Amino acid sequence: MAFALPTNMENRPVAVIGAGTLGRRIALMFADQGGLVRIYDPSAQAGEAARKYVEENVAQVAARIKGGKPGRVVFTDDMAETLTDVWLVVEAVPERLELKKDIFGELDRAAPPDAILASNSSSYASSEFIDRVEHPERVLNMHFYMPPAQNAIDLMSDGRTDPGVLELLKRELPGYGLFPFEAHRESTGFIFNRIWAAIKREALGEVAEGVSTPRDIDEMWKINVGTPAGPFQMMDQVGLDVVLDIENHYAAENPNLPTGPRELLKEYVDAGHLGVKTGRGFYTHT
Repeated sequence: MAFALPTNMENRPVAVIGAGTLGRRIALMFADQGGLVRIYDPSAQAGEAARKYVEENVAQVAARIKGGKPGRVVFTDDMAETLTDVWLVVEAVPERLELKKDIFGELDRAAPPDAILASNSSSYASSEFIDRVEHPERVLNMHFYMPPAQNAIDLMSDGRTDPGVLELLKRELPGYGLFPFEAHRESTGFIFNRIWAAIKREALGEVAEGVSTPRDIDEMWKINVGTPAGPFQMMDQVGLDVVLDIENHYAAENPNLPTGPRELLKEYVDAGHLGVKTGRGFYTHT
């Protein structure tokens, strides 16, 4: 079914569902062209922290974007208010399949009929959570990495996404300082994340086997690759609970994957060492 693409986008808000580490960073990027971004989260504490993060960083980010100017961000725990007149909704909730099915069913019912519904899921294809969606032609994956530093984006159809949606996003996203790349067929992990999954799995495996330590692996990585952070620091930034959810999803699709990396992650998560959001990650584990 053809989809009526959104119009008058420059005067309409963007909504981000989820105020976690990535949700607030996604909101930051859509606030760099002077528009309004609404952040929805059931937690007022998380929502206010996200709003504050955007307000503190948006001027600096907008200054790096051609034609950029700081926009407004608001937090609300009212879904109907969040979705009023939006042209784009980006879901950034935890990697739980049933939760995503519920969210997208609700978004499809409540969002304006021409709003694009995108998922930031880092491991689930959007085809897996459209069971309760009546208009799959407006749903797709739009996966972010770690903006504003890492601004590449994977775009991937749910199998029934209107091609015009993908073309519109490829045209519009660079104006926000974002760089979209389309996965031309369904792929767990999309494009770059499939490569990153193999890297982090090997790094975790080396620690699980007692070959090396998180700190030493990161230091070698930084020396040899020239990046400011190594694999374990990057996993800490994402959140080890999120990394574990992703690894469990890969393992459900491929039972032949080694168990050591997931067992190591579970040990850290069970001990409450979740990364930067708790101040305790791979380097502070005891």
